[in-house]
Amino acid sequence: MSQQLINDITKEYLKSDLPEFRAGDTLEVGIKITEGNRERVQIFEGLCIKKQGGGVSQTFTVRKISYGVGVEKTFLLHSPVIDKIVVKRRGKVRRAYLGYIRGLSAKKARIKEKR
Repeated sequence: MSQQLINDITKEYLKSDLPEFRAGDTLEVGIKITEGNRERVQIFEGLCIKKQGGGVSQTFTVRKISYGVGVEKTFLLHSPVIDKIVVKRRGKVRRAYLGYIRGLSAKKARIKEKR
């Protein structure tokens, strides 16, 4: 199967209402959670440490510190589980992958805001 055919088939599943963001930005991701018969939106706020892939299989990873423990979640960008993505801060970084953040403590892990 050619790449063009795959792109044509998956085009209808791509979301168009997504904001522009990249690694280094602080994001607020609203995740739809189903509990029994009711559905609610839970917010996961943290630093985007990477964005990879393309098309319908594009993913991004968000990292936050929760009660002193680092928590990372990888999301499919065009997933129906994602309700909304809000960019809280634009970070000034010179890398596409911020894996070095894992080894830094609270104050050193801060990222300057893009003005």
